[in-house]
Amino acid sequence: MKIGAIIVAAGRGTRAGGEIPKQYREIGGRPVLARTLDAFLSHPAIGPVIAVIGDQDGERFEELASLLPGPVETVTGGATRTASVRAGLQALEHHAPDAVMIHDAARPFISAALIGRIAEALAVHGAVIPVTPGVDAMIRRDSEGRMIAAVDRAEYAGAQTPQAFHYAPLMQAYRALGETALPDDAAVAMAAGQPVQTLPGEAGNFKLTTPDDFDRAEAMLNPNTAITVTGQGFDVHRLEAADSMMLCGIEIRDGLGLVGHSDADVGLHALTDAILGAAGQGDIGQHFNPSDARWKGAASHQFVSHAVELLRQAGGTLLHADITLIGERPKIGPHRDAMRQRVAQLLGLQARRVNIKATTTERLGFTGRGEGLAAQAIVSARMI
Repeated sequence: MKIGAIIVAAGRGTRAGGEIPKQYREIGGRPVLARTLDAFLSHPAIGPVIAVIGDQDGERFEELASLLPGPVETVTGGATRTASVRAGLQALEHHAPDAVMIHDAARPFISAALIGRIAEALAVHGAVIPVTPGVDAMIRRDSEGRMIAAVDRAEYAGAQTPQAFHYAPLMQAYRALGETALPDDAAVAMAAGQPVQTLPGEAGNFKLTTPDDFDRAEAMLNPNTAITVTGQGFDVHRLEAADSMMLCGIEIRDGLGLVGHSDADVGLHALTDAILGAAGQGDIGQHFNPSDARWKGAASHQFVSHAVELLRQAGGTLLHADITLIGERPKIGPHRDAMRQRVAQLLGLQARRVNIKATTTERLGFTGRGEGLAAQAIVSARMI
């Protein structure tokens, strides 16, 4: 499949401050837009790359182009994001791509792994977008800021880019849209009746929007301006006969289940406490009280996502996670890789930055007798 990329870089980015558009500001000694373009120019799944730039930014882009590892075509954007993407799609047309990824210039930390996963998903789906789970309680409010109603956050997610589509149907959707402006490309596809598939995004694929985001980016790129912290967590749940259990985010069918108020995923509970420890945010019980009916049977990945967001708000970025599962059963070996991939998705890390291991207590104690399963987790994070 021939996949083109459109990098939307025509905005002014006034909320980020500074005297020039944010995509041309430097982080770690390199322009934001150069870092973003690098990610797509260097990826084997991506063909032609087109940058949609502002009508005042031609000279800036020429200076930046000399820093890039390959050629990038440019086209002038419009007054809205919708108009800019349409211009990019039209410029891409003569390359006859099968599909296109459309990415915000101000997301310079997009990983090769996420680009690869989206490219693979395009073989199955006509439209794919990466998303991150909602972690805070969600509400609806009126125009004066008063709360109207609580909203189930499980139904909501944050949309990231790159948003990816089969080219011809998206081009047709943009032509049918006319001059109407919509928030993003997924909205354009849905307006044309095209289904849009979501897949897990990455916490590190954040958009540089405010001065705080630039501070965070500098700390990520220059570890000398940050400190490394660790957090640890420990949890235990009783075992019982059951069809299945959730463990480290995956379902295991081994004739056993874990007993708890939520889904009792002992691995993710220990991981949540470790992340909260690194963030200095107490423990899992303070945030998800086991006596609260809202968490009855809740999926524990929600707890992990909440802890990751609290760490981010505290100025932290996860670097590594190590989970040890302690018990006689279930056997972890057959499930280790799936656990590792799932935890990596939840944390926005590459799988090589996550370790899952298991041990026994030589048949001593409650774990040795098969009465329960314990887990210990340790994470490291860089803090601004």
